[in-house]
Amino acid sequence: MNVGRTKSKFVAVASIAAELSAVMGVAKEISLAAANAKAIAFRAGEKAKGFQPITDFINELAKDTIDLVENINEHAISLYQLTVNEHRMAEAYQKFEMVSALAKGAAYEQSLEHPMANAQLRMLECRQGFKTNVARLLDQLEEVMHPARAARVIAANSRIEASQAGEYLQSLQAVAESVDNAAQVIHDNVQRCRTALSVVDTTE
Repeated sequence: MNVGRTKSKFVAVASIAAELSAVMGVAKEISLAAANAKAIAFRAGEKAKGFQPITDFINELAKDTIDLVENINEHAISLYQLTVNEHRMAEAYQKFEMVSALAKGAAYEQSLEHPMANAQLRMLECRQGFKTNVARLLDQLEEVMHPARAARVIAANSRIEASQAGEYLQSLQAVAESVDNAAQVIHDNVQRCRTALSVVDTTE
């Protein structure tokens, strides 16, 4: 395993952690927007009757996104640990190779074969584990896209309902806009995660 590949993995995992943190923050903002919208819809009464159930959908989507991101974070942590372990085993293997080359013809030369093979095996296991986790993570990231897409649809419906809310129109439209913007941010962040994973996966 070369240094460049190790570095690309560390960078990818760090980038994913940052993007997921941003997604979590945005999902919490959506949840807060839903709470604000519910309060506004309650005050508006009959004028925002159609908006009230929408706030429940918005809140549910936020919760689903938060749950998904928490699960994804666990896989991201596993990826980081596998990368660290692979790097350590690769370094150990390289050192054994150097010692083995220096020990050519020495009486203890064969004693290096087992630990060298063990280091190589563990390195390959970490590499395979990384690939397996990347595949799972890509699937999970696709799942996060579903709430984001649904949020865009809900935001569009929210604008329609807000237009009938009289003096509360601007307040409810602002909620719809914030949900729409948040959904776009989540979509973009998840796409960057997927790109980072796809790039590092092709370096194997």
